[in-house]
Amino acid sequence: MNPQDQETWGRALARFRQEKDEFFREGHDSPMPHRDRSGFSGLKYFDPEPALRLEVKLQRYANPEGVMMTTSKGTRQLFNRVGYFDMAFEGIQVRIHAYQSAERADASLFIPFRDATSGKESYGAARYLDLEVEHDDEYALDFNYAYNPYCAYSDDYVCPLPPQENWVKVPVRAGEKKYHE
Repeated sequence: MNPQDQETWGRALARFRQEKDEFFREGHDSPMPHRDRSGFSGLKYFDPEPALRLEVKLQRYANPEGVMMTTSKGTRQLFNRVGYFDMAFEGIQVRIHAYQSAERADASLFIPFRDATSGKESYGAARYLDLEVEHDDEYALDFNYAYNPYCAYSDDYVCPLPPQENWVKVPVRAGEKKYHE
């Protein structure tokens, strides 16, 4: 990314985080319990890391398989494993699978993952990325937008947990950190 693009990217990320904090504090559909909103000063984030915005191609499966993901409440949700992204983190090759819900009419790609920061610096159960479908399957997979599922903030939510195939052994120090210590 050239310096001008990096500056634009940094401003967009900062604006996104500011708007998300405002939604958590004031939004009608915020996952933050009402009792916690008055003292809410914002979510915790890793410092922006442009190197963790990766240009990658989705390698689609010819016949997507159904995958049952266990949830934070012990129930199960059905997803279709539509493809995977191959990338390198700190020189280590990593494969992360992309899914689409088989239960909802949402066509976006869902990327739940755990990494070496899970349970230490980031939420222990998982973090997520959502991507709008690109018809050429070329994506900017930006881990700076990785977010905690709503169940990280309230027990009122049911969140799918990533299958072991999306447990990344390297640290992904980008996106949201864990909220509760």
